[in-house]
Amino acid sequence: MKISLACDHGGLQLKTFVKDYLLQQGHDVVDCGTNSLDSCDYPDFARPAAQLVADGQCDCGIVICTTGIGVSIVANKVAGVRCALCTNVDQAIMTRRHNNANMLAMGQKYVDNATAQCIVDAFLNTEFEGGRHQTRVEKIGK
Repeated sequence: MKISLACDHGGLQLKTFVKDYLLQQGHDVVDCGTNSLDSCDYPDFARPAAQLVADGQCDCGIVICTTGIGVSIVANKVAGVRCALCTNVDQAIMTRRHNNANMLAMGQKYVDNATAQCIVDAFLNTEFEGGRHQTRVEKIGK
């Protein structure tokens, strides 16, 4: 699977962990930055990651900042992106099943490495249920 990945300085540690984990699992990762602890603006990194998903260049994306809130807002401004901020495995499963989310947001302040690994696994391995949820996802796109 080809996955876009981005963070700001507040999410760098978690992004680095997630990137290493994804590569170990055999995924192709497009790292949109940042790669520094220097203060930066999360839209500069989250938007390109989301655009890769919207354009179909990546199958899905993961964005990380201190809380996960800012990067999720930015990603959801890109047409065709459905980004969900998840802090636990159940949220990751449900957003894939019911919302067909194509991007995951996490906050380094609230998600430790072990939990992030479980959230990422759940997000990547859960299928969209379709059915009644398909109509709802279509309405989101409008």
